[in-house]
Amino acid sequence: MTQVALVTGAGSGIGRACALALLREGWQVVLVGRREAALQAVKAEAEAATAGAQALALPCDVSDAEAVKRLFDTVQQRCGRLDLLFNNAGIMLPGTLPDEYAFETWKQAVDINLNGAFYCLSQAFRLMRTQQPMGGRIINNGSISAHAPRPGSMAYTATKHAITGLTKAASLDGRAFDIAVGQIDIGNVASDMTARMAVGVPQPDGSVRPEARMDLQAVVDTFMAMARLPLSANVLFMTVMATKMPFVGRG
Repeated sequence: MTQVALVTGAGSGIGRACALALLREGWQVVLVGRREAALQAVKAEAEAATAGAQALALPCDVSDAEAVKRLFDTVQQRCGRLDLLFNNAGIMLPGTLPDEYAFETWKQAVDINLNGAFYCLSQAFRLMRTQQPMGGRIINNGSISAHAPRPGSMAYTATKHAITGLTKAASLDGRAFDIAVGQIDIGNVASDMTARMAVGVPQPDGSVRPEARMDLQAVVDTFMAMARLPLSANVLFMTVMATKMPFVGRG
């Protein structure tokens, strides 16, 4: 039986790379994101590279609870079940002091990074605990910021701390239904979003210094190791980071 995965934020970056890896291994993958054109491009890339690739592009704003419910209803109708949710969608914000946050900016971070993750996790639970065979896996994309913040990152850090709580509570609640919930915390993966790190970013001591970055494939390999596990085993938390980045002893 073909396993079915749903990846949010699948149109670019980590979500795109992990979705393509799943497709190469024979998963049926539901590609979710706000930009339909980007999702269709990933779908076309997968179909061109892998014979028989089964990709379904479904645009959705994960911060909209009703839209997320409709998304998972469609997955249930069209795919029959859900074996894996990669809760990957999220946003980063420019460095901002606590008293300089606009309310709308704070709310946007909470709505996408936290509420969106909860809406998707909640709907995945609904499918996974009622389908036959019962169960599935949920992997939440946390962050090294879930453990140690960067300067000016209050909104991002607060939401990623909350993802850790979401992961722990969902892991406990999922036990009775064979739902394994884990979290991948990523530090300094090379991408357009982290290009500035190679030039220099603010440090806790007030200096601005470049930081080491790692190749995206390292994240994909780590994610796939978690995704391949049988439901009798779970990686609750996994940190994958650039070896020489400042994290342990940061500041």
